[in-house]
This record gives sequence, structure tokens and C-alpha cells, in this order.
Amino acid sequence: MANEAVAGKKGHRRPGASAGRYGLAFVMAALFISILLAALDQTIFATALPTIVGELGGVAQMLWVTTAYVLASTIMMPVYGKLGDLFGHKPLLLSTLVLFLAGSILGGLAPNMAVLITARAVQGLGGGGLMILAQAVVADLVPARRRGTYMGVLGGAWSFASVLGPILGGWFADEIGWRWAFWFNLPLGLLAMIMAASFLRVGAPKEKRPALDILGTAAMAVATTALILVISWGGREYAWTSGLISGLIGVTLVFGLLVVLAERRAKEPIIPLSLFRDRNFNLVTAGGLLSSLAFMGVVVYIPTYLQMVTGLSATNSGLLLVPLSLGILGSSLGSGLIASRTGRYRWMPAASALLITLSLYLLSTLTPSTSVAIACFYLFVCGLGTGIGFQILIVIVQNSFPLRMVGTASGAHNFFRQIGASLGSAVVGTLLAGRLFALLEERLAALGLGQSAGFDPHSLTPGLVAQMPPELREVVVAAYSKALAPVYLYLVPVMGLGFVLLLLVKAKPLAQAPDQRDDEMNVRAKGLALDESETAVPLDGDP
Repeated sequence: MANEAVAGKKGHRRPGASAGRYGLAFVMAALFISILLAALDQTIFATALPTIVGELGGVAQMLWVTTAYVLASTIMMPVYGKLGDLFGHKPLLLSTLVLFLAGSILGGLAPNMAVLITARAVQGLGGGGLMILAQAVVADLVPARRRGTYMGVLGGAWSFASVLGPILGGWFADEIGWRWAFWFNLPLGLLAMIMAASFLRVGAPKEKRPALDILGTAAMAVATTALILVISWGGREYAWTSGLISGLIGVTLVFGLLVVLAERRAKEPIIPLSLFRDRNFNLVTAGGLLSSLAFMGVVVYIPTYLQMVTGLSATNSGLLLVPLSLGILGSSLGSGLIASRTGRYRWMPAASALLITLSLYLLSTLTPSTSVAIACFYLFVCGLGTGIGFQILIVIVQNSFPLRMVGTASGAHNFFRQIGASLGSAVVGTLLAGRLFALLEERLAALGLGQSAGFDPHSLTPGLVAQMPPELREVVVAAYSKALAPVYLYLVPVMGLGFVLLLLVKAKPLAQAPDQRDDEMNVRAKGLALDESETAVPLDGDP
């Protein structure tokens, strides 16, 4: 199948990647592991962090363990997308795996917080490319008409990691040592490298000396760094009106403008402005950003809420996210198969946004008396919506551009979705902390405790709540619920906007050969009509 998939009827072959009929299965296994590793390292330290910072004595730097990874991976997404298109996706994929594993070794040996944070940054430099390059390799090997199925498999890795990460992190910290959160990456990463190196064949690069967008990359790195710091620190570490936050916002705006100016002049821009001339790219990228914002607002804070309500440990409470993962896995694979078999996908982005919107409304009705089963059902609905959008949005983006640009387009799309994910975590966290502090002050005062209770919404943990006297615990849990639930209601109109945007996506026939979109665009540029019978390659089972 893969050999036919990479060659057109006229013998067109992109100098990118190919795989034999059986090699494709090994390549997909390598890509699955790569995305699994990248996704796990965004969640695995959530439950292990208290143990880590306690052992290394770095509570004040705890936020940087997460921020370093997110910052490095976000910056590198569009960079790897572009470099992969210029130099080939296979060498970049192997390079990112090497970087990721190097960061894992450094983290496993870290004697202090400074080395640990550096290790997380190195991991992020590699992890930022794993998802982008995996998606680009799939585009090299599989035509858009069949790509939904394979993207659904990669979505399964992401959904699996969203549940497995917190569970593994808690278990490592409690049982065999938190350093295994780094060490376990090594055998999996090496296996992925061996399979990709052995079965993914790569052609010669398009140009021997492609022009690199140094200025655009540097400006984007500064702008992204400032933005992520604003998102991470604003309303938490520093007041929104503080000089530092105001200065970072200014840096973001100035260097953001510099990015635009640099990209207009660059021969090979990291994020070509031409991407934004495509209607579908704009719609699905904006919709994906809003969906990521909502999803991260759910997945970061609902587990803590459920821990407080149920009294379960961090490790056991991670199992309550299984319905979310099942929803993602089922809808990702199911919608991918439907898109591959029927070629119809226009309804999927809007259905994704609608289900996420519905889940936000349902989650806003949670109270301490709501049964765990009902809460899990609400998470399942959120998973259904997220799974549909995860794979179909990237297929739409890739189907809108020639094959030589799929890495660039995928990188830009995922860059903005990662920004949305960071925003979701920050916005929900800031609103939650503000409301929780006010409610606790009011309700503790009614009990005659007031400020003497010493509560800080940033340090209120499920373990601390579980040790409280029943009467006090009931007050805190009720305040947490009353603080969190309305925040999800605030996100309903946000996702409503996402639904409207994704409803406007225009249906474009999914290309039936990897390089068909190149042929269509070349012919269109000459003002000729495309004769699909000469460029499309019927594959087994395709009409």
C-alpha cells in the first residue's frame, strides 16, 4: 500500500519519505511511541512534582519544571515543521528523539533544581518536534483520503498519555523513585529510533543550501518566551498590573510585529504569511486554539477537584480520567475511519466543538454531591469532542497545502494550539484562584477562623484537605466546587465561537495520492483545469 501511496501515476515522488508495505506498520509504531513520549512528558510530572521539589529543595522553582518544557517545545514546533520540509522529515525526527533522550538522561541524573530545569528544557527542544514530524511523516506516506485513520492512531497515543502520565508520575514518586519518570523514556525512545531508522526511507533534500530564516526564528523565540511567561506568571507569581508583566506584554507585541516583518522578507519563512490566505487554515487553527484552551482547562483542574471530593490519592484519582481517554480514543479512531472510507469530513470540526461546548456546560453543574459516575460521563463527552478534532483538524490543514509545505503548515497549526493550551491552563487557574480565595475568606470568617486559617489557593492540595476535620473539609470542598464550576460556564461562549468558526470550514476533496495537492496547485497556477484521472492514484478500496 505504502509504495503505491507515495508514487503518482506519472511517477511523481516527493523527495521526502517512503516505506514498504510492511515497513509502514513499523514506522507507525515508531511515530506512536514518539507522540506517546512527548505527550507523557507534559503530564507525568504533575503528580510527581511535590516529591521532586521536596527532595531537591526547590519549591520556589517548581513552576519552571513545567514551564521550561512547555516553552522550549512551543518555540520549536514551527521551527521543526519548516526544517523538516527543507531537509527531510526523517533526519529531523531522529534528531528530536536524540535530544529528547539526552534531556531524559540529564534529568535522571539531576543533582539539583538547576540541572533538572535544564533537562526539561532539553526534553522540550526535542519533544516540540516529535508530534509535528510524526504528522508530517504520515503526510509523506499516506494520502489525505486515508490519512484520517493514521492520524486517529496517533490521537490514540495522545489520549493514552493523558491518563497514563499522571498515574505513572504518582506511582514513580510513591514506589520506585521519581527519576524513573526520565529513565523509562530511554528504552521506548531507542526502540522508536531503531524502527524509524530501519524502515523509513528518505530521499535527497530539495535544496543543498536552503536559506534559513534566522531573524524570524529569533524574533519568534523571544515573542513566544515573553508570551508563555505572561501566561504562566500573570495573576499567579506576579500581579497583572506589575511592571514585569507589563514589560513582558510589551516585549511580546514588539517582537510579534518583528516576526511579521521578518516573515514578509524571508526566502524560507518559519511561518509563511501565505498560510493565512487559506480560509480553512485560519478557521481550523482558530478553532483548534479555542478547543485546546477549553480542553486544558478541564484536564488540568478536574483531577484535583475529583481528588478533593473523593479523597482518592493522586495515583488512584488518575483512573478517573479513563473515561476522558476512552472518549478521545474512540472518536479519534472512529472519525478517522469514517473520513478515510467516505471522504466526508466537513461536519467533524463543528461536531467536535459542539461536544466540547456541551461538556463544559455539564461540568459547570458539578457539585460535591454529584456522583463520580456522572462526572466521568461528562469527561467522556469532552473526550468525544476532543478526539474528533485532534486528528481531523490537522488533516484539513495538510490537505490545504502542497506536500512540500505540510511540515510548515502542521508546525504553525500546532504552535497556535499549544498557545491555546497554555492559555487554558492559565485562564482557568487564575479565575479559580481568585474566586477560591474570596470564597474561603468569606466562609472561614463565618466559622470564626478568618485569616488565621492560613489558606492560600495556590498551596491548597488534596492531601491537605483530606487531613482536615470533617466540618472544615466540607467548607473547603464546597468553596472549591463553587469556585471552579462557574469558570467552565464562562468557557461555554468561548467554545460557542469555536463552533461557529468550525462550522464555516469549506469541504475540499481529500487528495488520493500524497503529491496530488502539488499537482492541483501547479496546474491551477498555470490556469489549467486539473484532470483528476491523470494525477489521482486509486488505492485499494478507494473509488
